[in-house]
Amino acid sequence: MAKSNDTLTDKIEYAELEELHLDAQNPRLGRGRVKKGLSQDDVLSIMQDWTLEELATSFCESGFWPQEALIVVREKLGKADALVVVEGNRRLAALKLIARAVAGEGTSKTWSQVIEGVPPKRLRGLREKIPYMLMPDRQSVKSYLGFRHVTGIKEWNPAEKAQFIAGLIEQDQLTYDEVRKRIGSKLPTVRQNYISYKLLLQMEQHEEDFDVEKVEERFSVLYLSLRTEGAQTYLNIDIAADPKAARRPVPPDHLKQLAKFARWLFGDEKREPLFTDSRKVDEFGRILSSTSAVEYLERTEKPSFDVARRMAGVAETEVATHIETAADEAEEALRAAHHHKNSRRIADATRRLGSDAVGLARLFPVVLKQMREEIA
Repeated sequence: MAKSNDTLTDKIEYAELEELHLDAQNPRLGRGRVKKGLSQDDVLSIMQDWTLEELATSFCESGFWPQEALIVVREKLGKADALVVVEGNRRLAALKLIARAVAGEGTSKTWSQVIEGVPPKRLRGLREKIPYMLMPDRQSVKSYLGFRHVTGIKEWNPAEKAQFIAGLIEQDQLTYDEVRKRIGSKLPTVRQNYISYKLLLQMEQHEEDFDVEKVEERFSVLYLSLRTEGAQTYLNIDIAADPKAARRPVPPDHLKQLAKFARWLFGDEKREPLFTDSRKVDEFGRILSSTSAVEYLERTEKPSFDVARRMAGVAETEVATHIETAADEAEEALRAAHHHKNSRRIADATRRLGSDAVGLARLFPVVLKQMREEIA
């Protein structure tokens, strides 16, 4: 049976597997699922897709070491007090699935293979003696969770991080700087996560047929887009706003723009997102900075990212950058090329460069005329 106390401790306690409960408030489940108040079976069913087999195999081979102790709080689950795991849910789920496989309770063939050949004594140990540390409440463990999953080596996904940061700001009444210190992050990162999360909630509140899970899966695109001046201006967002001012990032007179912005980023039932590659976020920001490109996006039922990109002059800038870089490199080579007049390799490279330069010059008759005059 579980042995525990009600004070903050680093003492290792032990419990039987059945006494330990998965956390239905685990941010990794996704905000939409957390709001539903899932049962233990529901949570475990979702977690089966979290690639737990490798973790379970390790437990079967080496046991569950005290160094891997679960972090637990005592909470009401239904009408009874229960030990709820707030850190280590993947480990607990793996143990529960091992137990189901041993009992033959509807696990897959893969799980039958996981327990194959494992000594019965070890399997009993994975059910009867699970190490844990009891904390007085969730609040006492928040700093640890923040460091471990927001800035640490076992990171949550972007939406989960942002939700956690929002909780620290709104529930614990912390400032951006206090959150930064608590989780070991940077102040701009904390602020942008909070504003991005509040923007997500605004989208959910004002948009019909809003697919929360789809947006949470691509939350990093939303987060990155807010770095761009184009997105900030189009939505009239103050990216430097304090928490109180940032609770509703988009003002009421820009909610129509928010609806369009959400559709371009995430699509809807009729349309695909404007782009899916997060590396195009900066180009999207430049599109939003172009009046003509924005007018095109707003009036077109199914706009093309490439068309908007050209209208915003993104392609022109890229071409100019390539040519400018080539010109810089050619000027650098010219300073030393006269020392290598007999080099076949340099002669071949010069011929190639000259051919490309003439090809470009033909697109600009004035430039071609100037080049001919310089050669003459």
